[in-house]
Formats: sequence, structure tokens, C-alpha cells
Amino acid sequence: MRTERGAVLPLIALAMVVAGGGAILLGRLGEAAVARTAARTAADAAALAGAAEGEASAREVSAANGATLIRYQREGRDTRVTVRVGPAEAVGRARREGGGSG
Repeated sequence: MRTERGAVLPLIALAMVVAGGGAILLGRLGEAAVARTAARTAADAAALAGAAEGEASAREVSAANGATLIRYQREGRDTRVTVRVGPAEAVGRARREGGGSG
């Protein structure tokens, strides 16, 4: 019986390592999901601002949402922007319906 004593300890240690690795993986996946959501929000807001007021406004709104505007395109009434938040990129589109400047 003495030879079996302590045989559970390596299994507990292995289970703790696996659980720790799983927690780290879930944390990283959650972080990526938050970055994607933030990028989409910033892209939508920047596209609306860009459609209404132009590129400078799109940059300002993008920065206010924690994003970097990496592309701004305007063709007629359509505006398309691409923003980056951390590792995530998102595209936002908007159409100017009325007057507006820019």
C-alpha cells in the first residue's frame, strides 16, 4: 500500500495545468471577441460620421472609440471605412441621404 501513496498528486498537478491552460485560452478568445465587437462599433460610428462630415470627422470618431482609421473611401453618397482595434479590423459603410458637408 505504501507504494501507491502519493499517486494522486501527479494527476491533480496535471489537472491544474490543464485547467490553467484552458482559462488562458478562454481569456484570449474573450479578448479577441471584445476587440472584434469594438472594431465593428468604431467602424459603424466612423462611417456615419464620415458620411455626414467627411474624413476628419471619421478619424475623430474612430479615435474616440479606441480605434485607428486605416482606410477611408468616399464614392458619391457612399462612405466606406476600415478601422483597427488591437488585432481586429472591421469595415463600416454608410450612405449620406441629405445635404451634409465634406
